[in-house]
Amino acid sequence: MSVKPTPGKGPFYNGGSAITDDKPKEFKKTWTNLIRYCRPYIPTVVIALAMAVIGTVLQVIGPDKLKDLTDEITNGIPRLVDGIPVIDAIDMHAVTMIGLVLIGFYAGAAVLTFLQNWIMATVTQKISKQMRTDMSHKINRLPFSYFKKTSYGDVLSRMTNDVDTIGQTLNQSVSTLVTAVAMLIGSVVMMLITDWMMTLTAVGSSILGFVLMAAIIKGSQKHFVAQQNELGDMNGHVEEAYTGHNIIKAYNGGGAFRDKFEEINDRLYRSGWKSQFFSGLMWPLMSFVGNFGYVAVCIVGAVLTMNGTISFGVIVAFMLYVRLFTSPLSQLAQAATSLQRTAAASERVFEFLTEEELEDEGGKMKRLTGVKGDVEFRNVRFGYTPDKTVIRDFSLKVKAGDKVAIVGPTGAGKTTLVNLLMRFYEIDGGEILLDGIPTNEVRREDVHDQFCMVLQDTWLFEGTIKENIIYSRRDVSDEEVVAACKTVGLHHFIQTLPDGYDTVLNDTANLSEGQKQLLTIARAIIKDSPLLILDEATSSVDTRTERIVQEAMDSLTKNRTSFIIAHRLSTIKNANMILVLKDGDIIESGTHSELLAQGGFYSELYNSQFEMAT
Repeated sequence: MSVKPTPGKGPFYNGGSAITDDKPKEFKKTWTNLIRYCRPYIPTVVIALAMAVIGTVLQVIGPDKLKDLTDEITNGIPRLVDGIPVIDAIDMHAVTMIGLVLIGFYAGAAVLTFLQNWIMATVTQKISKQMRTDMSHKINRLPFSYFKKTSYGDVLSRMTNDVDTIGQTLNQSVSTLVTAVAMLIGSVVMMLITDWMMTLTAVGSSILGFVLMAAIIKGSQKHFVAQQNELGDMNGHVEEAYTGHNIIKAYNGGGAFRDKFEEINDRLYRSGWKSQFFSGLMWPLMSFVGNFGYVAVCIVGAVLTMNGTISFGVIVAFMLYVRLFTSPLSQLAQAATSLQRTAAASERVFEFLTEEELEDEGGKMKRLTGVKGDVEFRNVRFGYTPDKTVIRDFSLKVKAGDKVAIVGPTGAGKTTLVNLLMRFYEIDGGEILLDGIPTNEVRREDVHDQFCMVLQDTWLFEGTIKENIIYSRRDVSDEEVVAACKTVGLHHFIQTLPDGYDTVLNDTANLSEGQKQLLTIARAIIKDSPLLILDEATSSVDTRTERIVQEAMDSLTKNRTSFIIAHRLSTIKNANMILVLKDGDIIESGTHSELLAQGGFYSELYNSQFEMAT
């Protein structure tokens, strides 16, 4: 397959490097990638964080002013000097001025915190939106082989759970981390300015908290990574079970599904419990360290006050400084927990964004215009994996307007042949030409425009019947939609619906599989491309409806080159050419009557179906 690793088209780029198992290095690398992804918003984030730091500084200065305020008030308390009671008047002017300064500091800190939260909320939502957009665009650039090895639920989990986790952390934990660091450093500086002995008491009583916090962070990272991975597995399993609910019921597979669910759920429980347990340790640990610091400061402060070394206001200030010093420890612990969870989520998102993509075709200038419908396969070779070839040296010429039926046993390569024709996969060798132009010399979108398809599995989205029929086209009139539905015999049924063609198709819409198939056939009629692919298009309809659909398809195939994959051989009798595939090679070809006259493999298939029908 011709694919190469290319970066996403958003602001993210990491050189296409692969994810490794070295967790400490991977944590740093993942956050480096995330910062690089957020590069366009970094100036705004820096401004917000600067506001947070300034607001924190104002809060840290507050206890020092409160110390001065306490000392002013303490001076007015009666005291004995040489056994004589002394009462000094409280300097209310000084008290008022200090109080106003404190109010200004705290009000300024509140305003700056509000602005910082507003900016970060705006930026993080923009980053989350950009990330989801990049992932959505990435899906369109991924080869089909990616979805053969990855469940849809896991991709959905990356786009929802993981992106939301990243957004929440950027909005809350990053600013909390910066604020906590600023408060930690600021409180230490102010404590040293106030009194070095009391500073040693406050810091020394908190060292144990630092050591325990570092040990917990180191041991908990693997559990957060496991939790995100198990969450993706859970989403994938539930999504697959939901889409196959009828099959599970029909085969009494509820027990097997439940066992698998319990296995994944148990792993998710264990990883989630461990990660949350470690996260929950932080708060009581830091609470204990803070309370221990209060006790130490009070005891040492009382001794120093009795000795006349410090004033009572210093004790009051240090009571606040201990809170300001230990509170960041708790915030750092919580932020570290969020950062670990975010690293795990970011690793999954960036792993998706750096998956191998289809080759960029921006430089291809050839276009398919006025296509008549001549198709040629020249010595085509293809395998889904290098060690398993599905199509071997396949060659075929089809004239414009021909109706080509492709039949053969399961696994013969019928659908693979159509996928190669549509360039859903790249061939390993040979060429496929449309009107003499190799399809690999034009853009895939240009090739897709030349085909309309009706597949065995119907696909309808939540929207009106009209929107489902016209799909990506916008220049379709109501008359054309009605004509297409009349062609497939669906117009009368649509008129019986409450809102007609404006009826919304959702979980409450009661459409049979056959009616859904007829809608997809009408969609193909509306697209009106020169080439047509029908892959078991009548497999979901009854015999009477099949006749109606067959007539509609006969009308649809006129003047179009058609490729029809069918197991019901009675539906392809009027094909210009029938190809019988087996093990990736054409073993027979000809019209219906010619192949029956040969008495070969096709004749055996046809007669066996005829015998089953009788």
